[in-house]
Amino acid sequence: MHEVSMGEILENLRELNAKRVLIQTPEGLKREAQTLADFLEENGIEAIISGDINYGACDPADREAKLLGCDALIHLGHSYMRLHLEVPTIFVPAFAGVDVVPALEKNLDEIRNLGGRIALVTTAQHIHQLARAKEFLERHGFEVIIGKGDSRVSWPGQVLGCNFTAAKADAEGVLFIGAGYFHPIGVALATRKPTLAVNPYSGDALWLDEEAERLIRKRWAQIAKAFDAGRFGVITSTKKGQLRLAEARRIVKLLREHGKYARLIAMNHISYPALEGFDFDAYVVVACPRVPIDDYENWRKPVLTPPEVEILLGLRDDYEFDEILGAERDRDEPLGTALHGGGK
Repeated sequence: MHEVSMGEILENLRELNAKRVLIQTPEGLKREAQTLADFLEENGIEAIISGDINYGACDPADREAKLLGCDALIHLGHSYMRLHLEVPTIFVPAFAGVDVVPALEKNLDEIRNLGGRIALVTTAQHIHQLARAKEFLERHGFEVIIGKGDSRVSWPGQVLGCNFTAAKADAEGVLFIGAGYFHPIGVALATRKPTLAVNPYSGDALWLDEEAERLIRKRWAQIAKAFDAGRFGVITSTKKGQLRLAEARRIVKLLREHGKYARLIAMNHISYPALEGFDFDAYVVVACPRVPIDDYENWRKPVLTPPEVEILLGLRDDYEFDEILGAERDRDEPLGTALHGGGK
């Protein structure tokens, strides 16, 4: 289902004269990681597979690779994110081997409901087919805009679970190509424009407008649950791409200025069971925006994002989706492996 260029990886490792490497993989690429490890050892390179959960390019295991005495980290399934890396790291975006055009063709009538000028976005898995999708849509009369995005992403038109800057284009609606629920609903919330998700695997199309409104109602319910809370745990992440210490300190300061007790907590893997021993009435997650939104049903106490705290304190009226934003991106990554860190 996914293409992983083992030859390119081996070439990068030989350039580094690497003898031992750590392979980091998301859940969906564990078999590919095992195959890659076998391939590398056949070519004289010791390979260790990380068994930890990986949450994205924001969560590189470069510290662990250094601790294990590895000469490099291979990060499967995600594109490069601008971070300070402790060892040379090869980012390997695993491109999906499914043709996106048949699903677009099947859903042309639905896509027309977005309007004549549409923004086109996708995830790293399908980014290699974005130009082809644009050409197909333009042949059918659409004006297609592919937003540049900021430095959190590697290519124009790419969206992450925490960053939708590429979707914020001057368009009537947004077309998302890909599977899954969180990315397109994030697009709908971040842009406040009609959003249609086309799944290239199933061929299905899903409008996200009602889903986005339903999620907003759930988030307002979380804010209401925290209305009488007096004691807040403000959680920041120690994952490199999720570390928002300045923002977390700002939220602590805001809460204290409004008469609340607030204490800063640092965690690597954020989950409610690890927090149950604390004496807090509510929590604020200043890390990956997916944590309070995806997992809130597993929290026995209200869990908010930074913009939701501002609503709670009467500092804003409109709901805003939490994003982690970057700087201006000065170049695009290659559509293949990318070597960064360790002086690269």
